[in-house]
Amino acid sequence: MMTSGRPPATTTTMNRFLSRSAWLLASALAAPAFAADPPPDPHAGHDMSKMAPATDAAIPMPMSMPMDMPMQSALGGYAMTRDASGTSWQPDATSMGGLHLHEGGWKAMLHGFVNVIHDDQRGPRGDTKNFSQSMLMLMADRPLGPGTFGVKTMLSLDPAFGKSGYPLLFQTGETADGQTALVDRQHPHDFFMELSGSYSVKLGDSGQDSAYLYAGLPGEPALGPPAFMHRFSGMRNPEAPLTHHWLDSTHITFGVVTVGASHGPLKLEGSWFNGREPDQSRWNIETRRFDSWSARVSWNPLPQLSMQVSHGDLKSPEQLEPDVRVRRTTASASLHLKPGGNDWGTTLAWGQNEKSGHGERRRLPGWLLESTAVIGARHTVFGRAEQLHNDELFAAGSALAGQTFRIRKLSLGYIYDFAKTGPVAWGLGASAATYRQPDALDASYGRHPRSFMVFLQGRL
Repeated sequence: MMTSGRPPATTTTMNRFLSRSAWLLASALAAPAFAADPPPDPHAGHDMSKMAPATDAAIPMPMSMPMDMPMQSALGGYAMTRDASGTSWQPDATSMGGLHLHEGGWKAMLHGFVNVIHDDQRGPRGDTKNFSQSMLMLMADRPLGPGTFGVKTMLSLDPAFGKSGYPLLFQTGETADGQTALVDRQHPHDFFMELSGSYSVKLGDSGQDSAYLYAGLPGEPALGPPAFMHRFSGMRNPEAPLTHHWLDSTHITFGVVTVGASHGPLKLEGSWFNGREPDQSRWNIETRRFDSWSARVSWNPLPQLSMQVSHGDLKSPEQLEPDVRVRRTTASASLHLKPGGNDWGTTLAWGQNEKSGHGERRRLPGWLLESTAVIGARHTVFGRAEQLHNDELFAAGSALAGQTFRIRKLSLGYIYDFAKTGPVAWGLGASAATYRQPDALDASYGRHPRSFMVFLQGRL
């Protein structure tokens, strides 16, 4: 039997969808360097009101989804506005940015940001640096059999600006060279932040209950609140929280499988994963056996409110301390309000790392309160208050090595959106922070250390 050689309609549709998505990914990544005006609309001046609806053969342009008709989540019978990083939840009322596409049976969202930053951390252990940080995420799903199949890709160009990341007083975690720990610096995120897939099925006749399977290499286990660059209260602040390794540092995990089920506003999920945090090689994909687990309960009792409690057992999360085990417990609540049609998101979170190894056990708690208000079309105000107990500020050999210190930090910032190029909004911002620490650290950090950042921010 002879065939025409013409690809099936479903293949053609998929190719168009992937081509459109790839074009958008490339355009968004190039935006910081080529922030040009969008090309002219080829249909400008034409009356489009009488055109027939698009068919699968047409390639739809990106469009914003009206907030009264949000897309449905790939993981359950609720709006996509509830989805945050990994499989975590945020308030249903959270505003959803990005670009939305529909092609054949697929629906997708493209979202990202880029910050170009001048960072000045004052004091004896401070430093300055000019750098950029970025993230681009593409998520898509379609019906498949009795359920929904979803994929998510998240990339970052942070590694291009150095293995040692950027200066950040009192921040600790991970390593730049595989030999010494990063102290007073925030590590860069890996190029591959997430490559994951999921499959969910609805349970019962209501359509509100579901069960799902999620797997990623890398991916994010069910542990902690949404990662700071994905929760509304923190995503416009270019500075990582000091409590990152108390709350959400597992958002890049090289190997994870999560099983979960939701019943209306309640969700229970458990993960099995590789507990080791990323190493100093930021461009590759790492593989290790699964050795850690976590469980999380999430509850959205109101559209404006999301809460979670989680616990994880992480085996040797730090590369330089392979004999140390961390049992992490977190609890958080996020509130999203819309006073006067504006957006205001706030998160209160607590986390505790219980470290065991070398014959001792130590509990290190930390908490965070952060808030962001977007006022009108141009103004953003954000702030963050933190307190944590840290025992990693001094290397072995120092008289202060291994001692635990209570660190407090308060930061405030503002962004003015001044332009838009195509789908990318551009803003100029600044933030300042002040710290409080025990007197024993004054010789190392100064009496009242301070820091500030000025930055250009682009958001898709």
